[in-house]
Amino acid sequence: MHPNPLSSSAVSRRLLLRAGAGAAAIATCAPLFAQSRAKLLRIGYQKFNTLNILKGTGQLEKALAPSGVKVEWAEFLGGSQLSEALAAGAIDFGHASDGIGVFQQASGKGLAYLAAESPYPRGVGFLVPRESPIRSVRDLRGKKVVTGRGYNTQYVLIRALEAAGLRYEDIDPVYIVTASDTVAAYQSGSVAAIGLWDPFLAGAQVATDSRLLFDGTGLSGNRTYHFAQPGFARANQELLRTVFTELRKANEWAQAHPADVVATLAPQLKVEPKVLALATERRQYGAVALTPAIAQEQQGLADVFAQLKLIPKPIEVKEAFLDLDLV
Repeated sequence: MHPNPLSSSAVSRRLLLRAGAGAAAIATCAPLFAQSRAKLLRIGYQKFNTLNILKGTGQLEKALAPSGVKVEWAEFLGGSQLSEALAAGAIDFGHASDGIGVFQQASGKGLAYLAAESPYPRGVGFLVPRESPIRSVRDLRGKKVVTGRGYNTQYVLIRALEAAGLRYEDIDPVYIVTASDTVAAYQSGSVAAIGLWDPFLAGAQVATDSRLLFDGTGLSGNRTYHFAQPGFARANQELLRTVFTELRKANEWAQAHPADVVATLAPQLKVEPKVLALATERRQYGAVALTPAIAQEQQGLADVFAQLKLIPKPIEVKEAFLDLDLV
């Protein structure tokens, strides 16, 4: 992973996260944020997402400098680790996938949705070896399939199985947390198919002899959502409005200059340019306001996860939407 310049306390928090420590452990080393105007904005991000692009431009730091607010960036392996850090107060703001949003709400972590990203259905998919006898979703019956618990891959897999007349119980799900471990399991030959998200999906497509069995097209919008603790968001609305203003500019730039996105992020992420090019060409950038239609879309995930008892209880997604007119 590409290291980021963080303070020693932030580094300690990240080490705890990578070691698999729970939110309680993080909280012991992370001071609770004050419900007042922040002078340090701690942003959590994952590889190749809109916040990652904003970080690469350096424009947010310039926009916040006149108000005396500094920005600290922390990279996370996945949305589950990022949402755990948000819940513990180790970071102030960040993004995670649609599935992670459902799981964090169901677990009572108290995080609020602030905005959504544009749909990205081709940015999540399942791969099989090129010479595999698996030619359709129905061929996955009884097979080991790697996904993440609560990840966007899990929901896409569930929807694909339903469309093929199968149940989730008809496969043997293998839950792996990180993309690197997922690819390692795949290359070992111990699993039949793997689910990944960009840029890791694109990376595996480039680096392995694979076929794309299916992606999220027609199954899921595969949206990313922006989250914060409700108290922090209400106390720092102008600060967050500046974040989304700069994020919009970065997204517009990225949409118009895909080659520049690759040139900017490839060295930062230490990802091959051809991998980023593949991921970029199938992506639509843009943060959008939360709407009833988006709530209904996200509710679909929540209902499926509740039906399969993947979350402890049914939830109403819209109850976690915080309408602060930030986008």
